[in-house]
Amino acid sequence: MNDVAFDATLRAAAPFQRERRRPHIKRAVILKRSDLREKIRVRRTRNAVCFVVDASWSMAAETRMQATKAAVISLLRDAYQRRDLVGLVSFSRDRATVLLPLTNSAELAQRRLRTMPTGGKTPLSRGMLLGFEVLARARARDREILPLMVLLTDGHANVAMTNMPPQQEAYQLADFIAAQKIPAVVIDTELPNFYRGLAKELADHLNAAYYQLEELNVGLAELVRSQLETVHIDR
Repeated sequence: MNDVAFDATLRAAAPFQRERRRPHIKRAVILKRSDLREKIRVRRTRNAVCFVVDASWSMAAETRMQATKAAVISLLRDAYQRRDLVGLVSFSRDRATVLLPLTNSAELAQRRLRTMPTGGKTPLSRGMLLGFEVLARARARDREILPLMVLLTDGHANVAMTNMPPQQEAYQLADFIAAQKIPAVVIDTELPNFYRGLAKELADHLNAAYYQLEELNVGLAELVRSQLETVHIDR
């Protein structure tokens, strides 16, 4: 036994001290092997939430970015004691960018997210891939990490990383992420008058929960908190 829990060992031995005591034994406490107790060190699991946000031009782009910024700050304000981490990846034009690395600092988030540029085309696959890589690295560093990808998009892709059609590539990548056991939630930011169902199909490929931003009855941060509870239960 490498790590003896002395308090627990003494408590286990205390009821037997009178019967164990002998005149020739001068020890204050007489221990036997059966009394020994080992320290059980419990590592507290923590969450790693990566928001992956479509920052390409659309009528809903500004709504997406502001809703996400508010959710990130809200989650980080009560993340410190739980050791939770929150990060943000945005994608637009032909690239994806880590705007906020996984952190538990609300101050850092305020500085890094002061400006959140929007515009350009929609490299959906690049955004999902970078979000996946952020969470996969975190899980590799700490096996107790519980990852969650929160994807805000209308589901439409028009820039690919390969020669595949962009939409098909995005769905195949979503299948891969689901196979890697990265839990996800898709927030559909498409305006109701232009609904095409692309984000819902993406959620199906990700094996993810699906919500429409316009119809959320709670704030985005509260929705993420409820999803984290589901992740813990399903683990």
